[in-house]
Amino acid sequence: MCCCNKENHNHSHDHSHNPTESIDDPTLSHDEKTLRVLLVHWINHNKSHQDNFLEWVEKSKKMEKPEVADYIKKAVDFMDKANEMLIEAKKHM
Repeated sequence: MCCCNKENHNHSHDHSHNPTESIDDPTLSHDEKTLRVLLVHWINHNKSHQDNFLEWVEKSKKMEKPEVADYIKKAVDFMDKANEMLIEAKKHM
């Protein structure tokens, strides 16, 4: 059973389970609403690129291009750090 169903949802936390709740909040400015959406989009977008990059790390290794693989892997590591910062930014919205 999912931990997020209403019967089993008895823990406290600072997030909403209604993804449009913060967007529909009339007290938020247009820019605040846009930024909330963008932060989530950027995180997901980066993750989708990371998956592709990791695929090319392996392909680069098979092409006997270890330096290329290393640099792509470093880019993935930097994206991880960028995502951590975006997640922290989202927590402060």
